[in-house]
Amino acid sequence: MTVLYYLVLILHLIACFFLIAVVLLQQGKGQDLASAFGGGGTQAAFGPRGSATLLSRVTTGLAAIFMVTSITLAVLKQKEVSVLDAIPAAASPTPGVAPTDVLGRPMAPAGSPAPEAPGAAVGSPSPAAAATVAPAASPAPSVAATPAPAKPAASATPKK
Repeated sequence: MTVLYYLVLILHLIACFFLIAVVLLQQGKGQDLASAFGGGGTQAAFGPRGSATLLSRVTTGLAAIFMVTSITLAVLKQKEVSVLDAIPAAASPTPGVAPTDVLGRPMAPAGSPAPEAPGAAVGSPSPAAAATVAPAASPAPSVAATPAPAKPAASATPKK
C-alpha cells in the first residue's frame, strides 16, 4: 500500500510540474496583432476559437491526470493514521488518581481522618484537615419574578 502511495505521489508531482510548464508555454486567446486594435473579438463572447493545438491537448490530458492522482492520493491517505491521533489527550482526567489540594498534597476523602503531615505533633490539626472541611451549604436565595411593565393604552382618537 505504501509503495502504491509513493508511486502515485511521484506521478502527481510530475504531472504538476509539466502542467505548470505547458500552461505557461501557451499563447493566450486573442494575442495576435489584430486583437490589439479591437479586431479579435468579433467571433463570440470568449474570443476567436481555433483548432485545438498540441499544447491545449497536452494541457487537457495533464489536467485529467492531475485530478485522478489527487483523488487517488486522498483515498490512499485516508486509511493512514493522522498526526493528531498520536497526541495524548492532556485534558482528560486520569482515573484512579486521588485529588490534591493547592499545594499538590493528596486530600483525604470526606468523613475520614486527614493524614498527618510529616513532622507535625500528634494531636495537632493538620492543614490538610482544614482544607478538606467543606463550608456549610447555604440555601440559594429565591428570586421573585418581577412582572413586565404595562404598556400605555392607545388613545381612542384617530390621528389626522
